[in-house]
Amino acid sequence: MSKFLIALGIALVTALGAGCSSSGSRPSGETIGTVGGAVGGGLIGSAVTGGSTIGTIGGAVVGGAVGNQVGDKYDERHPRK
Repeated sequence: MSKFLIALGIALVTALGAGCSSSGSRPSGETIGTVGGAVGGGLIGSAVTGGSTIGTIGGAVVGGAVGNQVGDKYDERHPRK
């Protein structure tokens, strides 16, 4: 349970930091992708490694990086008005 709370804390810090740096009233696809990928990656990493802290953090880092790139491509295809 404590490893889940660590992953949740990392995701919240990431979300708050990314939300503060985005411009405009709604977050960019890049921000949403990063946070969503980090949460999903952390959950998958935790499940695959049986709840290991390294697996959870590693999954969150990899998921956040992948989500960031996916969100960036989304922003390129759907520019803000």
